[in-house]
Amino acid sequence: MDPTRIIDPTRPADRSPRQVWYTAYGSNTHLDRLSYYLAGGRPPGASRTYPGSRDRRAPSASVPVELAGALYFATLSPVWRGGRAFYDPDVPGRVLARAHLVTAGQFSDITAQEMYRDPGRDLDLTDVLSRGSALLGNGRYERLVCLGTVDGVPVLTFTAPWGMGDVVWEKPSAAYLRHLSAGLLQAGAWKPTDIAAYVAACPGAAGHWTARDVAGLMTPWTRGPASASG
Repeated sequence: MDPTRIIDPTRPADRSPRQVWYTAYGSNTHLDRLSYYLAGGRPPGASRTYPGSRDRRAPSASVPVELAGALYFATLSPVWRGGRAFYDPDVPGRVLARAHLVTAGQFSDITAQEMYRDPGRDLDLTDVLSRGSALLGNGRYERLVCLGTVDGVPVLTFTAPWGMGDVVWEKPSAAYLRHLSAGLLQAGAWKPTDIAAYVAACPGAAGHWTARDVAGLMTPWTRGPASASG
Protein backbone atom coordinates (compact mmCIF):
# COMPACT_ATOMS: atom_id res chain seq x y z
CA MET A 1 0.00 0.00 0.00
CA ASP A 2 1.20 3.53 -0.78
CA PRO A 3 1.16 5.94 2.19
CA THR A 4 -1.02 9.03 2.01
CA ARG A 5 0.86 12.29 1.60
CA ILE A 6 0.73 14.58 4.61
CA ILE A 7 -0.66 18.04 3.88
CA ASP A 8 1.22 20.89 5.55
CA PRO A 9 -1.57 23.26 6.72
CA THR A 10 0.69 26.31 6.39
CA ARG A 11 -0.60 28.80 3.83
CA PRO A 12 1.45 28.90 0.59
CA ALA A 13 3.99 31.70 0.36
CA ASP A 14 3.71 31.95 -3.43
CA ARG A 15 0.47 33.68 -4.46
CA SER A 16 1.04 33.02 -8.18
CA PRO A 17 2.07 29.36 -8.37
CA ARG A 18 2.76 27.72 -11.71
CA GLN A 19 1.57 24.36 -10.39
CA VAL A 20 -1.07 23.26 -7.88
CA TRP A 21 -2.35 19.99 -6.48
CA TYR A 22 -5.91 19.76 -7.81
CA THR A 23 -7.47 17.61 -5.10
CA ALA A 24 -10.36 15.47 -6.30
CA TYR A 25 -12.77 13.69 -3.98
CA GLY A 26 -15.45 12.67 -6.51
CA SER A 27 -15.33 11.07 -9.96
CA ASN A 28 -12.12 12.93 -10.86
CA THR A 29 -10.19 10.79 -8.41
CA HIS A 30 -10.20 8.40 -11.39
CA LEU A 31 -7.50 9.39 -13.89
CA ASP A 32 -9.50 8.01 -16.81
CA ARG A 33 -12.36 10.34 -15.94
CA LEU A 34 -10.11 13.34 -15.28
CA SER A 35 -8.51 12.87 -18.70
CA TYR A 36 -11.65 14.24 -20.39
CA TYR A 37 -11.31 17.52 -18.52
CA LEU A 38 -7.73 17.79 -19.78
CA ALA A 39 -7.65 16.20 -23.23
CA GLY A 40 -11.33 16.74 -24.05
CA GLY A 41 -13.83 14.32 -25.55
CA ARG A 42 -16.96 12.42 -24.56
CA PRO A 43 -16.68 9.71 -21.88
CA PRO A 44 -18.27 6.32 -22.64
CA GLY A 45 -21.99 6.45 -21.98
CA ALA A 46 -22.00 10.21 -21.31
CA SER A 47 -24.24 12.78 -22.99
CA ARG A 48 -21.71 15.59 -22.68
CA THR A 49 -18.56 16.34 -24.67
CA TYR A 50 -15.85 18.18 -22.74
CA PRO A 51 -13.77 20.83 -24.55
CA GLY A 52 -10.71 19.99 -22.46
CA SER A 53 -7.97 22.19 -21.10
CA ARG A 54 -5.72 24.56 -23.01
CA ASP A 55 -2.87 22.37 -21.77
CA ARG A 56 -3.90 18.79 -22.53
CA ARG A 57 -1.08 17.02 -20.74
CA ALA A 58 -1.83 14.49 -18.03
CA PRO A 59 -1.03 15.39 -14.39
CA SER A 60 2.67 15.27 -13.55
CA ALA A 61 1.84 13.14 -10.50
CA SER A 62 -1.15 11.88 -8.52
CA VAL A 63 -0.93 11.11 -4.82
CA PRO A 64 -3.38 9.90 -2.14
CA VAL A 65 -4.32 12.41 0.56
CA GLU A 66 -6.81 12.62 3.40
CA LEU A 67 -8.72 15.82 4.12
CA ALA A 68 -10.35 16.96 7.34
CA GLY A 69 -14.05 17.36 6.66
CA ALA A 70 -16.96 15.42 5.24
CA LEU A 71 -18.04 14.10 1.84
CA TYR A 72 -21.72 14.10 0.87
CA PHE A 73 -23.82 13.73 -2.27
CA ALA A 74 -26.32 16.37 -3.37
CA THR A 75 -27.97 18.03 -6.41
CA LEU A 76 -29.02 16.01 -9.44
CA SER A 77 -26.42 15.76 -12.19
CA PRO A 78 -27.79 15.54 -15.75
CA VAL A 79 -24.58 13.72 -16.72
CA TRP A 80 -24.66 11.14 -13.93
CA ARG A 81 -28.42 11.07 -13.20
CA GLY A 82 -27.77 11.13 -9.49
CA GLY A 83 -26.15 13.09 -6.72
CA ARG A 84 -22.74 14.73 -7.10
CA ALA A 85 -19.97 14.61 -4.50
CA PHE A 86 -19.32 17.72 -2.41
CA TYR A 87 -16.79 18.47 0.29
CA ASP A 88 -17.58 20.32 3.50
CA PRO A 89 -14.34 21.30 5.28
CA ASP A 90 -16.29 22.62 8.29
CA VAL A 91 -17.79 19.26 9.36
CA PRO A 92 -15.66 16.92 11.49
CA GLY A 93 -14.58 13.80 9.66
CA ARG A 94 -12.15 12.34 7.13
CA VAL A 95 -12.33 12.54 3.35
CA LEU A 96 -10.34 10.21 1.10
CA ALA A 97 -9.03 12.12 -1.90
CA ARG A 98 -6.46 12.15 -4.66
CA ALA A 99 -4.27 15.15 -5.43
CA HIS A 100 -3.26 15.64 -9.07
CA LEU A 101 -0.27 17.85 -9.87
CA VAL A 102 -1.42 20.18 -12.68
CA THR A 103 -0.65 23.69 -13.86
CA ALA A 104 -2.60 26.60 -12.44
CA GLY A 105 -4.10 27.05 -15.91
CA GLN A 106 -5.27 23.44 -16.02
CA PHE A 107 -6.88 23.85 -12.60
CA SER A 108 -8.69 26.95 -13.90
CA ASP A 109 -9.95 25.04 -16.94
CA ILE A 110 -11.12 22.05 -14.89
CA THR A 111 -13.02 24.41 -12.59
CA ALA A 112 -14.69 26.12 -15.54
CA GLN A 113 -15.83 22.85 -17.08
CA GLU A 114 -17.28 21.68 -13.76
CA MET A 115 -19.50 24.75 -13.96
CA TYR A 116 -20.43 24.05 -17.63
CA ARG A 117 -18.41 27.07 -18.77
CA ASP A 118 -15.87 27.34 -21.53
CA PRO A 119 -12.26 26.98 -20.38
CA GLY A 120 -9.65 29.56 -21.25
CA ARG A 121 -9.53 32.09 -18.41
CA ASP A 122 -7.04 31.87 -15.57
CA LEU A 123 -8.48 32.13 -12.08
CA ASP A 124 -7.12 34.71 -9.67
CA LEU A 125 -5.95 32.47 -6.83
CA THR A 126 -4.73 35.27 -4.55
CA ASP A 127 -7.68 35.17 -2.14
CA VAL A 128 -7.88 31.41 -1.73
CA LEU A 129 -4.13 31.09 -1.22
CA SER A 130 -3.99 33.89 1.34
CA ARG A 131 -7.27 33.20 3.19
CA GLY A 132 -7.81 29.49 2.65
CA SER A 133 -11.18 29.94 0.96
CA ALA A 134 -12.69 32.12 -1.76
CA LEU A 135 -16.09 32.39 -3.45
CA LEU A 136 -16.25 32.71 -7.22
CA GLY A 137 -20.07 32.79 -7.27
CA ASN A 138 -23.14 30.89 -6.13
CA GLY A 139 -22.68 27.89 -8.43
CA ARG A 140 -22.35 24.36 -7.13
CA TYR A 141 -18.54 24.20 -7.40
CA GLU A 142 -17.64 27.87 -6.94
CA ARG A 143 -16.07 27.80 -3.53
CA LEU A 144 -12.31 27.37 -3.77
CA VAL A 145 -10.53 25.84 -0.78
CA CYS A 146 -6.80 25.70 -0.06
CA LEU A 147 -5.89 22.93 2.39
CA GLY A 148 -2.20 23.84 2.64
CA THR A 149 0.75 22.47 0.69
CA VAL A 150 2.44 19.23 -0.33
CA ASP A 151 6.13 19.63 -1.19
CA GLY A 152 5.57 23.38 -1.08
CA VAL A 153 2.88 23.27 -3.79
CA PRO A 154 -0.66 24.52 -2.92
CA VAL A 155 -3.34 21.87 -2.37
CA LEU A 156 -6.55 23.22 -3.93
CA THR A 157 -10.05 21.93 -4.45
CA PHE A 158 -13.49 23.34 -5.14
CA THR A 159 -16.87 22.66 -3.61
CA ALA A 160 -20.27 24.24 -3.05
CA PRO A 161 -20.74 27.60 -1.31
CA TRP A 162 -23.30 25.97 1.00
CA GLY A 163 -22.74 23.52 3.84
CA MET A 164 -23.62 19.84 4.11
CA GLY A 165 -26.66 20.58 6.26
CA ASP A 166 -28.05 23.27 3.97
CA VAL A 167 -29.09 21.08 1.04
CA VAL A 168 -31.10 17.93 0.34
CA TRP A 169 -28.86 14.89 -0.05
CA GLU A 170 -29.25 12.85 -3.23
CA LYS A 171 -28.46 9.23 -4.01
CA PRO A 172 -25.42 8.95 -6.34
CA SER A 173 -25.60 6.70 -9.40
CA ALA A 174 -23.69 3.46 -9.85
CA ALA A 175 -21.62 5.00 -12.67
CA TYR A 176 -20.56 7.90 -10.47
CA LEU A 177 -19.61 5.72 -7.52
CA ARG A 178 -17.75 3.37 -9.86
CA HIS A 179 -15.41 6.16 -10.94
CA LEU A 180 -15.01 7.60 -7.45
CA SER A 181 -14.20 4.21 -5.94
CA ALA A 182 -11.92 3.19 -8.80
CA GLY A 183 -9.95 6.41 -8.45
CA LEU A 184 -9.42 5.85 -4.73
CA LEU A 185 -8.39 2.30 -5.48
CA GLN A 186 -5.93 3.54 -8.13
CA ALA A 187 -4.34 5.79 -5.51
CA GLY A 188 -3.08 2.67 -3.75
CA ALA A 189 -3.42 3.87 -0.15
CA TRP A 190 -6.63 2.18 0.97
CA LYS A 191 -7.99 -1.35 0.94
CA PRO A 192 -11.07 -2.03 -1.22
CA THR A 193 -13.10 -2.92 1.88
CA ASP A 194 -12.16 0.37 3.53
CA ILE A 195 -13.07 2.36 0.41
CA ALA A 196 -16.42 0.58 0.13
CA ALA A 197 -17.28 1.22 3.78
CA TYR A 198 -16.23 4.88 3.50
CA VAL A 199 -18.31 5.59 0.38
CA ALA A 200 -21.38 3.75 1.66
CA ALA A 201 -21.36 5.80 4.88
CA CYS A 202 -21.34 9.23 3.18
CA PRO A 203 -24.61 11.22 3.41
CA GLY A 204 -26.60 10.69 0.24
CA ALA A 205 -25.15 7.22 -0.28
CA ALA A 206 -25.96 5.99 3.24
CA GLY A 207 -29.23 4.09 3.30
CA HIS A 208 -29.13 3.57 -0.48
CA TRP A 209 -25.78 1.87 -1.03
CA THR A 210 -24.26 -0.74 1.24
CA ALA A 211 -20.54 -1.40 1.52
CA ARG A 212 -21.17 -4.68 -0.28
CA ASP A 213 -22.89 -2.83 -3.13
CA VAL A 214 -19.97 -0.42 -3.52
CA ALA A 215 -17.47 -3.27 -3.34
CA GLY A 216 -19.33 -4.90 -6.23
CA LEU A 217 -18.84 -1.75 -8.33
CA MET A 218 -15.09 -2.04 -7.76
CA THR A 219 -14.88 -5.71 -8.77
CA PRO A 220 -13.37 -5.08 -12.26
CA TRP A 221 -10.51 -3.08 -10.69
CA THR A 222 -9.86 -5.37 -7.74
CA ARG A 223 -9.24 -8.10 -10.31
CA GLY A 224 -6.91 -6.03 -12.49
CA PRO A 225 -5.80 -2.55 -13.59
CA ALA A 226 -8.40 0.21 -13.50
CA SER A 227 -9.95 1.25 -16.80
CA ALA A 228 -12.69 3.57 -18.08
CA SER A 229 -16.29 2.66 -17.43
CA GLY A 230 -19.72 4.16 -16.92
